[in-house]
Amino acid sequence: MAKPSQIRVFEVACPDCSAILRIDAETGLLISHTPAPRKRTFEDLAAATKAMREHEERKESIFRQSVEAEKNKSDLLEKKFAEALKKAKDAPEGRPLREFDLD
Repeated sequence: MAKPSQIRVFEVACPDCSAILRIDAETGLLISHTPAPRKRTFEDLAAATKAMREHEERKESIFRQSVEAEKNKSDLLEKKFAEALKKAKDAPEGRPLREFDLD
């Protein structure tokens, strides 16, 4: 067995997660893994609070829009139905022509 002073170890930074990997040169096995330090999402508590308020306002706005859309849904569906009925009356009667029938 090799003495601790004779062991060759490589330290490699992971290109994906920036973790530090210690690898034994002789065997190529991983000796240790040191995870990369986590990045802070916000610099301070005030910024985090502001982001949270903006997120809540955005959720509330989306909810209000969905309520308004639901209120007008029946009118929209009636208009779509009337338009489809009008198209069906204007369409020629009989079976539609297919490319196969034209040969």
